[in-house]
Amino acid sequence: MQRRVPLLGLIDRKMNNDRPGIERQAMDEKRPGIEYPTTNDGRPWRERPTSEQIEKEMGRLWLRRETLKVVWGAVRTLLIFAAAAVLLSMLLFPVIRVQMGSMNPTLEDGQILIFASFGKIKRGDIIAFHYNNQVLIKRVVAVEYETVDVKEDGTVFVDNAPTYEPYVQDPAAGECTTELPARVPYNQYFVMGDHRATSIDSRRAEIGMIDQSQVVGKVIFRLWPPGRP
Repeated sequence: MQRRVPLLGLIDRKMNNDRPGIERQAMDEKRPGIEYPTTNDGRPWRERPTSEQIEKEMGRLWLRRETLKVVWGAVRTLLIFAAAAVLLSMLLFPVIRVQMGSMNPTLEDGQILIFASFGKIKRGDIIAFHYNNQVLIKRVVAVEYETVDVKEDGTVFVDNAPTYEPYVQDPAAGECTTELPARVPYNQYFVMGDHRATSIDSRRAEIGMIDQSQVVGKVIFRLWPPGRP
């Protein structure tokens, strides 16, 4: 007469299924003349796991679940920080590549600059601004309420005093269609490129004074090649 035992639980089956294949195969092999006990559903009977084995299996499953939670939490945190870094870069520290030679020799084509979109802009700062669906990079020559003039030899006067511009190698009046001398209105800037002979800037009436709303930011660092502009 066969010995019948109650149906084993989920953990019982799980632990038996996790046994090495060789051991499971050996248990499934039947020897002639020997009657093997079966469970209620007709499966070969397996020895019920001990409480220690059950606790070990439950601990393993718990550890796996907690590990997945930790990994997912770390990935989610990294994604949040990455998104915040991209947003911060776009809003506060835009990165712009120099594409024209109007700022030679200070800036060269292909250099990559970091700008700050906050802080007070003063005379001598290099700024980037929007103009006609482009981003131009020029130097601030005069700020609000200052009167600017450019003489025929290229000397720049601000409030009737000549300015010191060591970054300009070849002073030139350039093509000027803006009526000078001119007083800079509130919250605007008069800008010029360091390469005065070819730069298209506030001396041209179509560009004129640059309003604060057009400004992207002022340069604070040269990302490539490394160093300050």
